[in-house]
Amino acid sequence: MAWFPVCPYWGADFLPPPVPREATVYARQMARYLDIHPINPQRRAIGQVAEILRSDGVIAYPTDSCYALGCQLGSKDGMSRIRGIRQLDDRHHLTLVCQDFAQLGQFVHVDNWVFRAIKAATPGSYTFILPATKEVPRRLQHPGKKTVGVRIPSHTVAHALLAELGEPLVSSTLLLPGREEPMTQGWEINEELGDSLEAVLDSGDCGTEPTTVIDFSGPEPEILRRGAGDTSEFE
Repeated sequence: MAWFPVCPYWGADFLPPPVPREATVYARQMARYLDIHPINPQRRAIGQVAEILRSDGVIAYPTDSCYALGCQLGSKDGMSRIRGIRQLDDRHHLTLVCQDFAQLGQFVHVDNWVFRAIKAATPGSYTFILPATKEVPRRLQHPGKKTVGVRIPSHTVAHALLAELGEPLVSSTLLLPGREEPMTQGWEINEELGDSLEAVLDSGDCGTEPTTVIDFSGPEPEILRRGAGDTSEFE
């Protein structure tokens, strides 16, 4: 049986000094890096990414105009993290990336003349600003105008992911603060942002030119940004 000597000065048991605990080392959580075929996306990998999104994850994924950051529509934390990565305020539109026109129509009000103009330009490298329906969370709407950006990309991987997810992605171009051009290489995104994301989908270079942004919330279309989409039909 173990015993300890009595301390003659305090009249209490003398206990040996505690053994120092080993320092706990926490490994940095890195994003899952998935090499996705640009023409025939692997269904298993796309399914894994959809589950990451459903679990409140934030991803980087390719589109027809630059890489984008994305999260699930109902993810308040995901939207906040996207704004944090890009250092955006609440007045900057995040975009609803939709699978098709039918899905887009659930989230924005589209007049007949606007319908024809947008229909002719989609899928493509455009973002359209339109009045939001009640299906759009308030935190995603422009605080004053109650509008939201929507787009339908022309990219096989993005379409496969949207089809698997079954709802739009909340997105923003992957343009980091202080940079003049968006990031274009999946490995570079993973290296720089891997500890801020849950997944990076690499399908090769998808260019540096962002979408053309057109505001249809007023009486006449207004071109807010000239990008990859041709603006001649809107002028």
